[in-house]
Amino acid sequence: MKTANHHPAIEIDSLSFQYPGAACPVIEIEQLAIRADEQVVLTGQSGSGKSTLLHLIAGLMDPTAGSIQINGTCINRLRGSKRDRFRGHHVGMVFQTFQLLHGFSVIENVLAALMFSDLPKGQHRERAMGLLEMLGINTPNARIEELSVGQQQRVAVARALACSPTVVLADEPTAALDPEFANTAMDLLQEACRSVGSALVCVTHDRSLIERFDRHERLEDLVSSGSVS
Repeated sequence: MKTANHHPAIEIDSLSFQYPGAACPVIEIEQLAIRADEQVVLTGQSGSGKSTLLHLIAGLMDPTAGSIQINGTCINRLRGSKRDRFRGHHVGMVFQTFQLLHGFSVIENVLAALMFSDLPKGQHRERAMGLLEMLGINTPNARIEELSVGQQQRVAVARALACSPTVVLADEPTAALDPEFANTAMDLLQEACRSVGSALVCVTHDRSLIERFDRHERLEDLVSSGSVS
């Protein structure tokens, strides 16, 4: 569990993003703040910019204007390896297709995330094993491609939590799962984030997940109303 601080997990100010040559911005948010202990779900129509917003928060894309602060640091003002290292420390991501390293073992996938950790290297394996055990994965040496889809998602969650990040960003985390496993998967993700003290921001088309979250925001409302905190 991380030490508490006074900064929001995420603080967005005057944010806009427009693709080159596009007629108008995909994203326009005047203000958005998410507390360190919050779990927030974002919904919106296809093409409304949900995944784009997560990529902007993670520093994988640069905004056209405005700022995004993670734990008090403006991630879009960092460059090169400084941004990569900051992201590795403070942002965990669970992608719709998981984006695990095929050809590598389960534990190697989690150890790869710990390369950005302040944890002494000698403790990396213990940390990785602890997360995998917490998430019900007891085959650390199995190849990723040998696992079921549900098991792969658990490994993706372990990787996202490896560095006890400030925030975990989840992009349609149940989309690759059968409906009967979706609730179990969300239980897993939400409990795991609480266990390490990470805020959770999830984007989804699945409206049945909304009631599980502390807060629900429609991206269209954020774009038009201008101020949410």
